Amino acid sequence: MRILLATPSYYPNIGGVEYVVKSIAERLAALGHKTTVVTGDPKADKPREEEINGVHVIRWPTWAPSGAYHIPKKRNQLRNLLQKLLNDADAVHIHSAHAVLTVWALAAARRINPDVRIVFTPHYHGTGHSTLRRLLWIPWRRYVARAVEVADAIHAASPREAGLVESHYPQSRGKIVVIPNGVEEDVFNHRWQGADSDYMMYAGRVEKYKRLEVAVDLARKLGLRLLVVGRGSHREKLRRYARRRGVSLELLDPQPRPDYLRLLTGARYAVNPSRQETYSIFAAEALAMGVPAVITPEVAENLAAEQRPIGDGLVVAVRAAVPAWRDVLQKYLDLYRP
Repeated sequence: MRILLATPSYYPNIGGVEYVVKSIAERLAALGHKTTVVTGDPKADKPREEEINGVHVIRWPTWAPSGAYHIPKKRNQLRNLLQKLLNDADAVHIHSAHAVLTVWALAAARRINPDVRIVFTPHYHGTGHSTLRRLLWIPWRRYVARAVEVADAIHAASPREAGLVESHYPQSRGKIVVIPNGVEEDVFNHRWQGADSDYMMYAGRVEKYKRLEVAVDLARKLGLRLLVVGRGSHREKLRRYARRRGVSLELLDPQPRPDYLRLLTGARYAVNPSRQETYSIFAAEALAMGVPAVITPEVAENLAAEQRPIGDGLVVAVRAAVPAWRDVLQKYLDLYRP
């Protein structure tokens, strides 16, 4: 098959849309499918192309203030590119309802090729994560509604996300398919070693909506250090908050995969206090290793995890049926076929 994927960004990151798209695209390419990813790049002045692990990646210049919106530049050229790519595409898989690039690309794809199969994975949070973004979400919902209407299939990563999409967009009824995200196969080769360790760990984007101050307070309550692996606009504010609370906080940039796995297996807990998650892959990876994950009830529900309360509106997830990517890829291929 010839499959075109669109995503706001495409970098080897921990969790997030990028991780999901990269995991899917590389496995499709490994199976012999011609796989192209169109992605935003706010650092680019002009489009550029590269091949990564068999995937043809086209990076398009975008404007992304504070890492959000992902508004494409040179739209006439982008439309011409999509016209070329869609001539022989069997399926288009659009990721994220929260980026202009992807929602615009979905609408353009339907106009350019009315017969192409379009799958829409919204990674849906229901709103923005700041006062400004919540205000902007009010008019933006009309564009998302149109995307839901013209897509052939809507993919949700959990029953909870599916219910949220259906309640906000009734036109999605009959189109929604729930396929949980997978995790990398390498996590199943690691087992939890941190029952007596002195730190808890978070990995992912360091943004205000992740509520990492809650993790700081929990670390203080439990007498543990907090290790945060990731980048984002909230790092310095989090550092100052931890200092005021007297909590030992270590902030690391995203780590090479072996180092990340070693740190996670050695943690007393994985922690992700965010309520705005369609499916926390970081928590899923922890649970696949046997590392207890301190998460919100919403995230535990998304993961269908066994849980017990720990206080402050959080639960400890101790077990979940976490699939590997190889076990879910065929379900994506089924979505791509009429």
